[in-house]
Amino acid sequence: MGLLFLFMLINFADRAVFGLAAIPIMQEMGLSHAQFGLIGASFFIFFSLSAVLVGFLVNHVAARWVLAALAVIWSLCQLPMLLPVSAAALIANRVALGFSEGPAYPVALHAVYKWFPHEHRAMPTSLIAIGSLAGNGIVAPLIVAVIATWSWHLAFGLLGAAGLIWCTIWLALAREEPLTPRDMIPHQPEMHLPYRQLLSRRTVIGVVIVSFSAYWLLTIAVVWLPAILNQTFGYTPAQAGWIIMLVALCQIMILPAISAFSDGLQRRGVSSRLACGGVASGCALAAGLLAILLSQSGGSTASILCTAGAFSLGTVIFVLGPCLVAEVTPDGQRGAALGITNAVATLAGPLAPAIMGFIVDIGADPAGGFRTALLVAGSLVILGTLVGFFLIDPASDRLSEPEESAG
Repeated sequence: MGLLFLFMLINFADRAVFGLAAIPIMQEMGLSHAQFGLIGASFFIFFSLSAVLVGFLVNHVAARWVLAALAVIWSLCQLPMLLPVSAAALIANRVALGFSEGPAYPVALHAVYKWFPHEHRAMPTSLIAIGSLAGNGIVAPLIVAVIATWSWHLAFGLLGAAGLIWCTIWLALAREEPLTPRDMIPHQPEMHLPYRQLLSRRTVIGVVIVSFSAYWLLTIAVVWLPAILNQTFGYTPAQAGWIIMLVALCQIMILPAISAFSDGLQRRGVSSRLACGGVASGCALAAGLLAILLSQSGGSTASILCTAGAFSLGTVIFVLGPCLVAEVTPDGQRGAALGITNAVATLAGPLAPAIMGFIVDIGADPAGGFRTALLVAGSLVILGTLVGFFLIDPASDRLSEPEESAG
């Protein structure tokens, strides 16, 4: 669990360095906001496809080896950035990085779920998610310091080296847990559903819609939040780094607390629709409202509070959502189901940074453009959350299992 926490930390630090270096990259390469947004969006060209392909792969191949391969690929992608690069080389870096990082979160969860039964999965899921959030925020001041003291090139290279060190330790220590449904319930045959029926379950669709909406905000935070804080609210790069770390600290406090709260509700007999779906949707709804408030904010305190809430509360769906999907999915198909749902939800990745960049460029000034883009993002999150929560209903999906499995 500790190594998988670090796995996700390095994974998201690799993504975050691009946004943290936004201003120096644009200045060095002479990029507009729209061009930088498109380069940021290139990260997601194969992100979803690789999540699906590797999701099916880990149904048959040990997650230990798959996770090691992913870490090696994305680490090697970072090392060429130590040298002066063109915009084309930067795009190639983001595309290759996205391909190797797309399956990381669902594969890590699939590996963890082999160790824990359904009723104990929320807390370990939150630990894996906290690793990703720490990579996006806690290390931000360190990355900003490296960029300011030396260069953004060195920041990329150091993260590549960190990934290779992690992979060496992982291969030395990690073992695959062979837990299967037959180990848990002897002599009970494992159910297998056609993927068309599995993916059309209302819970799966609802989780994907809420996750897509929340991922829109998450992608904005990774690619654009440093620039938003600098060009809209006047914070220096160092101050922006500390605010981003505050966002991560809020996430780190919120996720285990809400996971424990959700588990507690289920132990008291509350349905998972409310204990997981309702709690996650409520948090995403609050994130959307705070994004709208941030777009209208003028004061320093208000902008910091809205930033912390808008970019932290929505991440709850990435902890409780996979638990809901796993609840209505046969264990033998869990890797593929988590990979596919993650792939569809993260389709927001290539859209959000590019659309925000275009909105900023057509605005009268960057500050006004960023405010408009935040208003659009908050409205999208609110709409998607309401639709998604209406669909989430694990109890209803489970009632249809005998008929589906017989078919």
